[in-house]
Amino acid sequence: MSKVLVREEIAEAGVRLLRERGFEVDVDGASDLAETIGRYDAIIVRSATKVTADLIARADNLKVIGRAGVGIDNVDVDAATRRGIVVANAPESTVISAAEHTIGLLVALTRNIPQAHAALKQGRWERKTYGGVELADKTLGVLGFGRIGQQVARRAAGLGMRVVAYDPYVSAERFRELGVERVENEEDAYAAADFLTLHLPLTDDTRKSINADAFAKMRDGIRIVNAARGELIDEDALLAALKSGKVGGAALDVFSTEPYSGPLLELDNVVVTPHLAASTEEAQDRAGVIIAEQVAAALEGGLVTNAVNIPVIGAEDLEVLGAYIPLAAKLGRLVMELAEGRVEELRLTYFGALAQYDTRLLTVAALNGAFQGRSDQPVNYVNAPVIAAERGVDVREERSRSARDYTNLVRVEAVSGGHPLRVAGTTMGNDNRLWLVSALGFELDMELAPLLVVFRYDDVPGVIGKVGTLFGEAGVNIANMAVSRTRQGGKALMALSIDSPAPPELVKQVHSEFEDTRFISLQ
Repeated sequence: MSKVLVREEIAEAGVRLLRERGFEVDVDGASDLAETIGRYDAIIVRSATKVTADLIARADNLKVIGRAGVGIDNVDVDAATRRGIVVANAPESTVISAAEHTIGLLVALTRNIPQAHAALKQGRWERKTYGGVELADKTLGVLGFGRIGQQVARRAAGLGMRVVAYDPYVSAERFRELGVERVENEEDAYAAADFLTLHLPLTDDTRKSINADAFAKMRDGIRIVNAARGELIDEDALLAALKSGKVGGAALDVFSTEPYSGPLLELDNVVVTPHLAASTEEAQDRAGVIIAEQVAAALEGGLVTNAVNIPVIGAEDLEVLGAYIPLAAKLGRLVMELAEGRVEELRLTYFGALAQYDTRLLTVAALNGAFQGRSDQPVNYVNAPVIAAERGVDVREERSRSARDYTNLVRVEAVSGGHPLRVAGTTMGNDNRLWLVSALGFELDMELAPLLVVFRYDDVPGVIGKVGTLFGEAGVNIANMAVSRTRQGGKALMALSIDSPAPPELVKQVHSEFEDTRFISLQ
């Protein structure tokens, strides 16, 4: 029974889901994690627990790290990936809460609601002091147009604001769908915005990117909202800009160091909340259930849709691509066996309708298959690309709309010394049977069975009978056979699927009779 450690509190429904799926669950936030992590197959954390490389090195059984929230700043994803550990989060759990909190901060900032509230509580009726401005007809600049940024844009449009946004990774069509003006760079957003809201991920490029240089490019009196990551803003530069009047006000839910007790709290034109954007009952419950589902999927060998170190595809794409994931894995394994592991490059080509889709997960599946049994560590969808890179294997993807006689086709090539060795396959029937259609330059038509034998030989009479006799005398049943040749009297290829592993005596005898033969297990 797999063991799951819930290190920080999540919704009881999430804990219950894990137990109902048959996992042993410990809810323990007090023990020495360095001493106990080795016992567990999975750990669930929120933001307080730091899952460092040192901790991961002690986690001999760990298969998945679940972060019940959006960010993964507190997890060493690189260290986990090298160990083949899935890292998953719950990116959609807090989208609505974060967007609503952003709008709340925006309104509070423009209308001085917290300041007026505090004054009135102290017995001061100060209408003139705390007059504000309207949001209608003002321009909101959105940096980062992902899930939360898009929801903020929807709500801002409902307030009558003009919205401009910058995000190089979001299609122009998505901007048009939401009625948002797409700008080409951050500087264009700075120049246009009366208000600026941040929804960027925290990376080396974005860390302290809202700094003195950025403020200098903004409109005088701009107001800034940050409910994303505190480290996006250079807080010293923000303090100076607020004091000079370059920035008219700021509403902050996050800070570079938390809890925060710095000088920004002393300014009357700063509205602050203590990291509350995700702190709604609905968001917390949603995050707990989502991450429990992700952890269960990882432990059960299912598809982890929110994994951050495995390519993720949408539900609609998965309907099309799902059947080709096991096909890609089998072809990767087959081509590596045929190449006897001597590979400098693996080239994946997707033909037909598949060429329209994001095929990264298929490529990872092929790598996962290719390196099975060829590494001193367990290979999975997480670390297969890392293993390829460490071995100096160049991995390439190509696409072609033309698939000749097939609606979809997957081809895997292993290149060594400049010579490609190719296999290709597709799926057949309503049950998506995995079908081998070519190998080593020969056309075939047979199911990709768990146990295969592949012969290359001179096209002369009697070979098929000799093979049948050898396997029959050894008590090994041939389930299927496919034979192909380039031309009469030239080279031929025979592929067999067998019902049971060939005994060593048969393997030795076949190799003595046929120089180019491979016994291959795809199990």
